[in-house]
Amino acid sequence: METGIDYGEFESGRHVNYWELDRTLQRELRRVTDTETFEWAEPRLAEFGELIGHTVADNADYVDDHGPELETYDEYGDVQNFVRYPAEQLANEAAVYEAGIVADAFEAPPGRDEPVPFSQYLATLQLLCYADAGFGCPVAMTAGSALVLERFDDGELEPYYRGLVSRDYDGLIEGAMFLTEEQGGSDVGANETTARYDEAADCWRLTGEKWFCSNVDAEGTLALARTEDAPAGTDGLSMFLVPHGDPDEGVMTKGDRRAFEGAPPGDALNDQLYRRLKDKLGTTAVPTGEVEFEDTKAYLVGEQEAGFKQMTEMLNLERLSNAAASCGIMGRALLESRVKAANREAFGKPIEEFPLMREDLVDMTVDYEAATAYVHEVGRLFSERERARRTDESSDELEDTYRLLRLLIPIAKLRTGRMAVDTASYAMEIQGGNGYVDDFVTNRLLRDAQVLPIWEGTENILSLDVVRALEREDAHEPFMRAVEDRLEAVDHPALADAAETVETAYEELLGALAELAEADGEYAQLSAKRLSHYVFEVFTAALLLAEAQSDLEDGNGRTAMVARRFVTTELAERDGRGITGGDRFVLEAFEPIVHHAPVDPETVSETVTADD
Repeated sequence: METGIDYGEFESGRHVNYWELDRTLQRELRRVTDTETFEWAEPRLAEFGELIGHTVADNADYVDDHGPELETYDEYGDVQNFVRYPAEQLANEAAVYEAGIVADAFEAPPGRDEPVPFSQYLATLQLLCYADAGFGCPVAMTAGSALVLERFDDGELEPYYRGLVSRDYDGLIEGAMFLTEEQGGSDVGANETTARYDEAADCWRLTGEKWFCSNVDAEGTLALARTEDAPAGTDGLSMFLVPHGDPDEGVMTKGDRRAFEGAPPGDALNDQLYRRLKDKLGTTAVPTGEVEFEDTKAYLVGEQEAGFKQMTEMLNLERLSNAAASCGIMGRALLESRVKAANREAFGKPIEEFPLMREDLVDMTVDYEAATAYVHEVGRLFSERERARRTDESSDELEDTYRLLRLLIPIAKLRTGRMAVDTASYAMEIQGGNGYVDDFVTNRLLRDAQVLPIWEGTENILSLDVVRALEREDAHEPFMRAVEDRLEAVDHPALADAAETVETAYEELLGALAELAEADGEYAQLSAKRLSHYVFEVFTAALLLAEAQSDLEDGNGRTAMVARRFVTTELAERDGRGITGGDRFVLEAFEPIVHHAPVDPETVSETVTADD
C-alpha cells in the first residue's frame, strides 16, 4: 500500500513530476482505462508529468511576462499578420505536441495498433494545464479541429488533417475555431459572415468579421459562414477551413513558417486581416484577436448548411477539454497550497496543523477529487462513443451513451470552470500577500482560471443546453440508470449513511425534473442553472460512492472518506450549518485526504464524525 505524501519536502509546486504527485488523476485514469492501455500509458504519462513540471512550467512563467505580439503590417504597410512568439513558447509547443498530446488520440502511436482513448488525451491536457492553461487552448482546438475533419471531411482536406495530428513539430499545423461575432456572441445563428463559391479559383471565399479569435494565426482555422440563399439562423450555417497560408501553395506547416526566419512574405499568406490582439486578463500564451475576412480563400468541410451540427460535435470535445483544463488549474492550485501549508510556520507550527486550514485543505482536495472523477467518467463515455463511431458500431447502449453525454458534458464545463476560479482564488489566500504578486504562480492561475467559465459557452448558455438535452433527448433516462446502477453497488457499512443521503437527494432531483417537465418555458429557464448543479452533485456523489465501494473491497478506505465529505458538504442537511453537530471529520481525515495516507477499510466506520 502506498504511503502518504510529505509536501514539506518541496519548496513549491515546481520542478516536480505532476503525474507522480497526482494520485487522484492516476486513480481515475486507471479506473476508466483498460489494464493493458493503462500499463502502456503510465510510463509515458510519468515522462510527460516530468516535462510539464520542469521545462514547460518554467517556460510558462516567462511567456506570461513576454507573450505573443502581433505585427499586422510590415514596414511598407503591407499586411503580414505576423505573430511574434517568445522562443520559450515555441519550445513548449514542440515538446508537448511531439509527446503526442493530440496525435495519440487520432493515430496509433508507436508501440500500439490503435489510437489511445480520448481519456488519455484529457489526462495529458490536465497535466499541461498545471503549467499553462493558456497553451491548453490551442491544444484543445487542434484536437477539436482534427475531430471535425475526421468526422466530416470527404478526403479533400486530408493534408490538413495530417498536419493537425502530426507528431513532428515541423509537419504540424495548429487548429482554431473562429465562431464568435460581435453582434451575435453566444447567439451563433446571428452570424453574418458570408461565403461565395469562386469557380475560377475552385475555392470558397469568406467575407465578414470574427470578434474573439483565440490562436489567431493557427495554420488551419474552422469558421462558420452563410452561403448564398442559405436560410437564416443556425440552419443556414456551413463550416469552412480557412488556411493561414495561401492554399494554392499547399499546407503551410510550423516548419514552413520557421523556414522564413521571420514574417512570411505577404504573397505566401491567405487574404485576411488580423486587426489586433485582445489585451486579456490571462491566458497570455494564446494570442486572441479580431479577424476580418475579405474574399478570404476557404474550403467547405463536409456538406453545406451542416455547420451547426459539426460545431456541436466539436464543442463536445472542446467543453470536455475546458473541464480538463479546469481540473489542471485546480490540481496545481491545490499542490501549491499543500506545499505552502506544510512549510509555512505560524505561532510555532506549520499552518496545516491549524483546524481551519485543515478544513480548507480537505475541502479543496475533495472538490478536486469530485471534479476529476466527474470529468474522467464523462471522458470514458466520450472515448467509448468515439471508438464505436470509428468502427461503425451501433446499439441502443451507444445511443444511451450519446444522450447521457448531451446532459453531462455541458455540466462538466459549467461546474468545473466555477470550481477552478474558487480553488485558484483560495490558493492565493493561502500564499498570503505573495499570492497576489506576479512573481508567484497563484496570481496567474486565478487570471487564467477566470476565462474557463466563459470559453465554449457561459454558465447560463450551458444551463439552457442542459434543459434542451432533457427536453429533446430524454437524457434523464440514461442518467437515472447511471445513478441507480452505482447506488445499487454500494453496500459497505462505512458508506451507508452517505448512500442514504444520496438516495434521498436523487429522489428529490427526480421530483424536480418531473415538475420542470410540466413547467412553462420561462420557469424552466429560470431553474436551469440550479438544476445543472443539482445533477452534478447527485451524479458525482453516486460516482464517488461507487469508487469508494471498489476501493474498500481492494483494501483502501481513503476514497470512502472523500465520498462522505462530498456528500456532507453538497447534499446533506446540517443543523446550525454544521456548528451544533460536533462534526470533527476534517480533523480526523486530514492526513488520508490531503496527504493521501492509506486507510485501513476496517477503520473507516470508526472515523469520528461527532461528539457522543
